[in-house]
Amino acid sequence: MKLDKLTTEQRNEASMELDQMSSMELLNVINQEDKKVAGAVETILPKVRDAVEHIYSALKNGGRLFYVGAGTSGRLGVVDASECPPTFMTSNDMIQTVMAGGTGAFFNAVEGSEDEEAQGVRDIKAKKLTNRDVVVGITASGRTPYPIGALKYARESDAYTVSLSCNESALISGLADTAIEVVVGPEVLTGSTRMKAATAHKMILNMISTATMVKLGKVYENLMVDVHASNYKLKQRARRIIMEITGVDYHEADRTLVLTNNQVKPAIVMIKGGVTYQKAEEAIRLSDGYVRDAIAEVTNSSV
Repeated sequence: MKLDKLTTEQRNEASMELDQMSSMELLNVINQEDKKVAGAVETILPKVRDAVEHIYSALKNGGRLFYVGAGTSGRLGVVDASECPPTFMTSNDMIQTVMAGGTGAFFNAVEGSEDEEAQGVRDIKAKKLTNRDVVVGITASGRTPYPIGALKYARESDAYTVSLSCNESALISGLADTAIEVVVGPEVLTGSTRMKAATAHKMILNMISTATMVKLGKVYENLMVDVHASNYKLKQRARRIIMEITGVDYHEADRTLVLTNNQVKPAIVMIKGGVTYQKAEEAIRLSDGYVRDAIAEVTNSSV
């Protein structure tokens, strides 16, 4: 499909007089259009579910997740991937972003880098893909050469492929095992897909990473029990999580957190099960990282 025929390149009837509007009128138009994004995402949730199930299976079996994109799409991948280590204590290798123009393009646009399909191939090839990995190609138009090249190579490597675009029948969809097309309609500023399209993609990436981490046992109830307590704020959060789940006071939460080298999971199991750090760690290992099961493990073994 030609670029000028794409939904993401069409003019928005609601904003035809954008340059004549007052500040409040501008904001109202943008706000009204933004309200449409969640509805568009809702329609493709079954596709997002399919992606989550495959990504969960891949990561559980030692695979990796790669986001691939150019410009805003690549930056969205960087934002999502970079939040996983502090939030879920994932390794830096588990979720990565491959971005057109390299990491420097996150801060400064590298014009033309998105047009090189061969570079997309080279960059993802350097990651030494296996059939346990998942590659997500992100492109609002659905026709950006860089992520298309990456997905082509991923398919040749037997990695699972997911596409994320904002146009129906997108070119990249034909290269994906799971094709997610979230159609949010024309942008307020014609062709500026950093707006609704990017918002939709950010929402979906949030869903993918969060849902996957929950399924991997990195959450207990709705608390991030694998938080990497590496600074004052996160250590305070870790203490609050322990207090919330176990009912102990601040002093006891702090004392136990010190014993576990700032790891929340074993601290919870120690307190709930009345066991040593070593036994808590063993229960977590036997329970494959799931806190609820680890608590049951130590509780049952002490009966």
